[in-house]
Amino acid sequence: MWTGKVKDPSIPRVTYNTAQKMRAAISHKFGHDHGLGTQQWTEHPMIPGKFVGNPSLSVTVSQYMISLRRRKVRAGEQVTSARAMDEPTMKRLYDFNISTSQKDVSSVSRKRKAEHPAEWAGFLIRMMLHLLYVVSLLCLLRYDEALRISWADVTFQPSNNPNARPPTDFRIQLAMPFRKTHQYGGIAPFYLYPDVDRPWMCPVRAFAVWWTIARERNRQLDGFVFRKKIGVDSVSVNATDGMSSESFLECFRNNLLDIGIDPRPYGTHSFRRGGCQYLAKVLHWPLRQICNWGSWADNFDNPGTIFKYLLSWSDNPFEEREHYFNPNRPGTDPCRTCGRTCHCA
Repeated sequence: MWTGKVKDPSIPRVTYNTAQKMRAAISHKFGHDHGLGTQQWTEHPMIPGKFVGNPSLSVTVSQYMISLRRRKVRAGEQVTSARAMDEPTMKRLYDFNISTSQKDVSSVSRKRKAEHPAEWAGFLIRMMLHLLYVVSLLCLLRYDEALRISWADVTFQPSNNPNARPPTDFRIQLAMPFRKTHQYGGIAPFYLYPDVDRPWMCPVRAFAVWWTIARERNRQLDGFVFRKKIGVDSVSVNATDGMSSESFLECFRNNLLDIGIDPRPYGTHSFRRGGCQYLAKVLHWPLRQICNWGSWADNFDNPGTIFKYLLSWSDNPFEEREHYFNPNRPGTDPCRTCGRTCHCA
């Protein structure tokens, strides 16, 4: 569009996801800045020739987007969302990160960095990343929402359980400072409890480990929880210097390479999608409870979006197709409440 020349077929075009983001930006411009709202662009019933609503939400634009998606698929583009993070992958990441040497390696020469690219982070950075993984997945957070969490938003409270013993005698209240769907306040807090049976999914353990390591390294625990990465195993001492989304994505992909997983299908939205599937498939939460926990609309005005979070061809299959009706297929892990191992538990 800058040169006015036809683009060669060997040069990649923009993806369908880019077109969706462009339409969303235009819809926001018309609806928010010009005050046209989110109503469909239609002709005024009383005044012929006059149109009301949001032009980006017209039938013509919608038909074009559907046609564009069809043409992109025929051209070979795979229109899909980021692969969801699942519990087995979280366990592998936890086992690898927790086994890293706890020796302070904040100062590493450039020569060693070049000769050992796999040593991209030390124990401090890995524990901070694991905390970010767990909080994003369990609270169904977008990456930009999770990166804005500060220590002032985290409160350690008694669990009010008389039978609990340390370190499971308290819970964490997480008051989110910002949500995309609640930009003017009214954000319901998250309450996170210990998970003794799944330490790789335990938010209390993740907070406690990160808190302990940071205090041992003489880091002031104020400001942002997730600080800017400095070197191999250090974070910024500036309380307002938070980790950027680009740095988080780079660290996340490096962490996947550590355990031999191709990072290309994954993105910053993988934890939000993975958390939705974890609550539905592993914890067996009802759909309405998942929507209430994630502060989604409970009137199901857009069921297609919720369905895409729960199921996508890019995700790892929850069960092999050949075992759907197999009466002799192996059971699942025992339920912590009833002890059943059947797949319907």
